[in-house]
Amino acid sequence: MVQAGLGAYSCTHHPGATPMHGERPQETDPTGSDIKKDKAPATPVPFLIYKPNKPLALIDSARAAINTEAFIALLNATMVPMDYVIVSLASLFAGFVDAIVGGGGLILVPALFATFPTAHPATLFGTNKGASIWGTGIATWQYSRRVEMRWAALWPAALAGLVASFAGAWLVSVISPDFLRKALPFVLLAVMLYTLAKKELGRTHKPRFAGRHEQLVAAGIGLLIGFYDGFFGPGTGSFLVFLFVRLLGYDFLSASAAAKLVNTATNLSALALFISKGHIWWHFVLVMAVANVAGSLLGTRLALKHGTGFVRVVFLLVVSALILKTGYDAFLR
Repeated sequence: MVQAGLGAYSCTHHPGATPMHGERPQETDPTGSDIKKDKAPATPVPFLIYKPNKPLALIDSARAAINTEAFIALLNATMVPMDYVIVSLASLFAGFVDAIVGGGGLILVPALFATFPTAHPATLFGTNKGASIWGTGIATWQYSRRVEMRWAALWPAALAGLVASFAGAWLVSVISPDFLRKALPFVLLAVMLYTLAKKELGRTHKPRFAGRHEQLVAAGIGLLIGFYDGFFGPGTGSFLVFLFVRLLGYDFLSASAAAKLVNTATNLSALALFISKGHIWWHFVLVMAVANVAGSLLGTRLALKHGTGFVRVVFLLVVSALILKTGYDAFLR
């Protein structure tokens, strides 16, 4: 009788029997008794398990042998550079638009939320402020070299904006700004229609006030829009430009330059609050800030080259985009 198994064999013959073809002859010890030669079974290799009734066993074994954590780490390592590219391009374009007439948040904030959908909103807002403050600061410096800056009125406006923005950011932690969400598209629509109706609005630089009167009006603008920026935010730059044109008689280029200073102050206030709460990603801020400054330099140069008429057109385009975005958020989302 012959018994065979994987990795072992056993043969038993009658004395004097002739081995069958293919069988090893039976070995005997000196006493004449049979000896069974058994080998220890080999350890199975996961990739070479043969299971006729399970054709996917080989694949399952291979899958089990893969280091899943290492694979995920490798995947993440290839995705992270792409995140940097996306947010840097968005920051570049945001800095370009923001330097001309404001509204960069319309580009950068949605890009951050789309790239990091599971991140805490406060962290994304803090990262946005951390990058955009560099662009607005550089734009302010660029404009101040070529455009008349009425510093006596603008410093009080910037200081008022700084304090009011911090107060608005604090208040948003107490009450929800949702009641403004549905009103904002209509306010922006009114701004756009008024600008279109007044064909000469902001085409010439004719300041209406001087001295303390101008300081008080400018500080009032900084106080109102600074609080709005801290509490809600969308369209801050556009509102600043419009009010400097409408209330103080600035042209669009000078109003845009003035708005950059106040907006830098409001961004600084909000940024300080986000940093104190730990809501900022410095590793992304560093890269995005460089891109935002590059976009700001390009936008400022373009605005200075083409003047007030160009800034007015871009202002209307940005306000139109804000109306669509805020209207969608308020009524369709």
